[in-house]
Amino acid sequence: MLPGNSANRNLGKDKFHKSQHFDYSNGVAMMVGAEKPGIGGELLLGQSSRPNYSLFPKGEGSDAPSWVAFDKQVLCFDAYFQESVPQRREEKHRVRMCKIYFYLEDDTIQVVEPELKNSGIPQGILIRRHRIPLPAPKEDCFYNVHHFNINQEIVFYSRNFMITDCDPFTRNFLIKMGVRLNPSASTPADPYTTHRQEMEDNMKPLRPYERIDTLKQFLEHDRKVLRFYCYWDDTESMFGDPRELILHYFLADDTMEIYEVVLPNSGRDAVPKFLHRGKLPKHAPIPKRQPGEITNRTVLNVFGPVGEGGRYILDSLKTGAVEEEFYKDCDLTIGGVINVWGRRMIICDCDNFTKEYYSSKYGVEDFTPVLYKASPPPKTARQVPPYTGFGSEEDSLCSCQGLLPKPPQKDFRKLMEKDRQGLVSNVLRFVAKMLTDSLIDKERVFIVYVYLSDDTIAVFEPPQRNSGVIGGKFLKRGRVKKPGQELFKSEMSEYFTAQDLYVGARLDLNNQPFQLLDADEFTFNYMEQHADEFPKANIATIVSKVKSISEEEQKKVKQFFTMSDPSSTGGIPYESFRTLLAEMDVQLSEHEIITLGRIYSVREPKEVDLGLMLAVAQDHLKKKNFEKFTDMIRAFIHEDRDRSGHLSSKEAQIIFKAFRLPLSDDLQRALLEKFQDESEKIDYHAFLSSINWRENPTPAVLPDVTVKLDADWRGDAADPAVKTINYSLFLEDVFGSTTNINDS
Repeated sequence: MLPGNSANRNLGKDKFHKSQHFDYSNGVAMMVGAEKPGIGGELLLGQSSRPNYSLFPKGEGSDAPSWVAFDKQVLCFDAYFQESVPQRREEKHRVRMCKIYFYLEDDTIQVVEPELKNSGIPQGILIRRHRIPLPAPKEDCFYNVHHFNINQEIVFYSRNFMITDCDPFTRNFLIKMGVRLNPSASTPADPYTTHRQEMEDNMKPLRPYERIDTLKQFLEHDRKVLRFYCYWDDTESMFGDPRELILHYFLADDTMEIYEVVLPNSGRDAVPKFLHRGKLPKHAPIPKRQPGEITNRTVLNVFGPVGEGGRYILDSLKTGAVEEEFYKDCDLTIGGVINVWGRRMIICDCDNFTKEYYSSKYGVEDFTPVLYKASPPPKTARQVPPYTGFGSEEDSLCSCQGLLPKPPQKDFRKLMEKDRQGLVSNVLRFVAKMLTDSLIDKERVFIVYVYLSDDTIAVFEPPQRNSGVIGGKFLKRGRVKKPGQELFKSEMSEYFTAQDLYVGARLDLNNQPFQLLDADEFTFNYMEQHADEFPKANIATIVSKVKSISEEEQKKVKQFFTMSDPSSTGGIPYESFRTLLAEMDVQLSEHEIITLGRIYSVREPKEVDLGLMLAVAQDHLKKKNFEKFTDMIRAFIHEDRDRSGHLSSKEAQIIFKAFRLPLSDDLQRALLEKFQDESEKIDYHAFLSSINWRENPTPAVLPDVTVKLDADWRGDAADPAVKTINYSLFLEDVFGSTTNINDS
C-alpha cells in the first residue's frame, strides 16, 4: 500500500444517513420504498438493488425513455395451465388456455383467459397488469423479458403456466434480442371440453321453422327503394287499354309492390295498389293446392297431442320442400319483361337513385329509356278575354284563371333582394327635363326615382325660386306602361323597368315625354357594378364598340388627342373627349360616354367648406324646428358601451334615422366624413354641438348659396364630376398601344 492510501472506505464521505422508508405522497403518509440503499445512499454488503423501470431504460439508438420508445409494444404468448377438479367424477383435471401479455415499457405482466360460452368458470383477467416477482428465494426481483421463451414453464404466484407459442411480433422481437427460441409446443386436449363438443355436434335440434338471418341486409338497405316505370299492354282483352305502372323494389327484404298511374278522366277508379308488397315469383301463376299439401318441411313423427305438450321429429333431408324462384334486383333491367302473375310488363325507365345503384353494383352504364307511348299533343293556348278597363290588368287576368279570384302574385324574391337594406336605398335617381315647346316647361327640372324592388317609377319636381311653378310630387309611384300599346287587349302590357332608363334616354311617362340628363353617384356605381343587367354601363361592350371603327377613324382619333394635348401631359378635358366620342360613327349614348369618362378619368377630390356645410345643416334644422339634441346625446351615450365618446358613422346614421333628423343622406354622409378620425369614428359630442343651432348658431348664409348647395345634394350637380380624361390609358386599352401618337 502506497503512502497516503488507506483501506478505509469511509474516508472522504460526507453522507452517513440511513435511507428512510416512509414519506408523504400527495399529502398521504405511506411507505415509499423498502429496498433503498442502506447507509449514505450506497448498498450494504449482500444488498442488491431492484430496478424500478424497464430493463431497457432507453430505446436503442435513441435518447427517448422506455415509456416512449416501447409505448404500445406488447409481447403476447400462448399458454395453458392445468387445474385439478376434485369435486367431479367425470374429470380429474381441466386444461385452461390463456394469453400472457408482457409490456415492454415497464416490465408489467397481464394474464387473460378467453371467455367461453357456458363454461361455468369465472374467466377474463386472471392476473391484473403489474410487475410479478420471481418465485422464492428470489422474490425481491421481478420477471423481465429474458425469463420468457417458448416451450417452457413459468411460475406466477405458485401457478405453473406452460408457454406453447407466441405471435409474429414477439417472435421477431426476441430473435433480434439474440434469444434462441424453442420450437412450438402442442396444447393438450381438455377432456371435458372435448366431451362437450361431441355432445353439441350430436345435438342438432330441428325446429318447426328455420330462421334465416336477414338483419344485415335490413340494416344496410333499409329505406332504400328502387323505382321503375313499367308498361302493360292490355289492349287484347275486352275494354282493355295500355296502362302505366310504377314498380317499387325494396332492397331491405327483396319484396316489390306496383302502383298504377291513373290519368285524369281515364274512366278508371284510383285503386290504392295494383300489387301488394311481397316477393314476386318468376313462374306464375302456379297451380292451386290444398292447405298442407306442399310444405317447406316434412314431419316424420308426432308424439302426444298437437300443440303444447306434443313433440315431433322433422325431416332433416327436407324431402317435402318446394323450391320457388323469386325476382331479384339482378333480374330487373330497362327493356326487360317480368311476369306479374300472368301479366307481361315491360320495364321502360327508372329514377336517378336506381341508375346510381346499378352503375355502382353491376357496372351498368346504358340507361336508355324505352319509348312506349306517343308524345302528348301540344297544349292549346287558353284564350283570355280582352282587358275591360276596370282595375289593373293583372287583377283582371287572375279573375279569368279560376272560379275563386286570387290577388296577383308579386316577385317576392326580387322584393327581398332589392328592397332597402340598412342605409342602402336601392333607388336609382335621374335628372330629367320635359320635352315640350313651352318656354316655361323647358326650364323645369325633374328627378325620376326608379325603385329596384318592384320597377316602379316616381317623378318629383324640386321647388325653384321665382320659377312660377309649385314643386312637389309630379307622378305618383307606380308602374308605368310603355307607349304605343293598345288599352283593351288580351296580352299583358309591357312596363318600364330599370334597364330602360339611362342618361340620354327618352321616356314617355303617361304621354308626357322626358329626357334623362344626369344621374347621381349611387346610380352610376350601381349600374357599373351590375353591368350584366345594364348594357349601357358595361365597359366591355362600350370598348368593343369603339374598337370596331376603321383604321382611318383611329388615325383621326390619335391626331385629335395629339392636337388637344400639345404638351403631352397624357390628359385632355372631358368636354373635348365627349365631343370626340359623339362625332364618332359608333352611336354611343350619353350614358356610355359618361361611363367611359368615369373609367378613364383623373379624379380630383372635391373639397367643401365645413363652415358652409354646418350653416346649411343648421338652416335646415331651424326651418324644421328640430331641437332633440339632448335626447340624441343620451342615445349616443347608450350605444357607446366603452364610454369613449366615439362611435362609427354607421351607428350614427342609424341613430339619425331613429330621430328622423331632417337632413339629406348625402349631407349627413359629408358631415360625418369631416368629423371622422383615423379609426373612422366620430366624436359625437363635437358633432352634435356643431349642428345645435340653439346653443352654437353659425352665421347665416345667403339664400342663393343655400339653394345651390341644396341642389348639389339632390343630384343636380353644378360642376361635372369628371373633368380630365387620361387618354393614354384609353388608347392603350382600345387600340393596344400609344407609341404611334406623335408619328401620326
